Amino acid sequence: MTPIRFAIVGGGWRAAFYLRVAAALPERFDVSGLLTRDAARRVAIASGFAIGTPSTLDDLLTADPDFVVVATPRAVTPDLLRELADRGVPALAETPPAPDLDGLRALAPLAVSGRIQVAEQYRYQPLHAARLAVARSGRLGRISQARVSAAHGYHGVDLIRRLLDLGREPLTISAHRFVSPIVAGPDRAGPPADERIVDSEQVVAFLDAGDRLGIYDFSPDQYFSWIRATRVLVRGDRGELDDRRVRALLDHRTPVSGDLTRHDTGHDGNLEGFHHVGITLGDEWVYRNPFVPARLSDDEIAVATCLAMMGEWLEGGPEVCSLADAVQDHYLGLCIEEAARGGAPVQAAGHVWA
Repeated sequence: MTPIRFAIVGGGWRAAFYLRVAAALPERFDVSGLLTRDAARRVAIASGFAIGTPSTLDDLLTADPDFVVVATPRAVTPDLLRELADRGVPALAETPPAPDLDGLRALAPLAVSGRIQVAEQYRYQPLHAARLAVARSGRLGRISQARVSAAHGYHGVDLIRRLLDLGREPLTISAHRFVSPIVAGPDRAGPPADERIVDSEQVVAFLDAGDRLGIYDFSPDQYFSWIRATRVLVRGDRGELDDRRVRALLDHRTPVSGDLTRHDTGHDGNLEGFHHVGITLGDEWVYRNPFVPARLSDDEIAVATCLAMMGEWLEGGPEVCSLADAVQDHYLGLCIEEAARGGAPVQAAGHVWA
């Protein structure tokens, strides 16, 4: 297998995921170079990952990568995407691709002129991928409701849209913001240094399509907190998925139930190394990790999936996440913010580019 060769623009927290994935899977991925304006990060990355850190985009592209991962602040991402499109270089952009509604609208020409996909990774995390597989299998019947309390903004919206099979339907969005106290937990820097009470801001929103209802429920604490769990509920006319529990009907008189069961190696006396294998429902594999036996977290598995799919997409395979889909997710996320801020329902009519 010839490794997928990609470059990175950006040296922050998110870019590090791509570096770790490539380091864990050198037979699959090769980082041709990383461009960042931060001199200290250039030195640290060059030393820690043994890759080149050129100082200009021209120098970065000299290595002829298959595509460029754009992991930059949302305010500068659109300009980079335009420049790469002008140069004919494919791009995998981190989310969101623009900071606001005007920025999203300005990206419309790139959907035609650029070869751009977006690294919307949550749908590729093992448990979410398994849930999506169950929802699409037909065992729950026609899906009418999805409640997602697992990710913020556009990430949560994307999961809702995937579970409900929503495209560009008009939506009525209502939302409420609630603030409550919580003991501060870990953050990107690690565990808390001391005990203190902080405000926890939760937003609950209803995305009403008439025949389908998405319920968005999230507090940023859920990403790192040890005491705030994530949860997903999917309901169809023949069954429901409640986090990891699946209840369904074989016929109108025969209910069945089972659990999504995670399989990892390295537990107890197992000597296969530590890695995620996949997820089963009864005797059926509903998700298999394609990167066994690499030792990756679930989010790193999702990032690796985005990279692998980007390589396949360039060869005519399925999309990772189209720019149009990513724009729609962020647009609906902005509508949720507007509804929560103003207190009145917001009408989201079709796609922001329409």
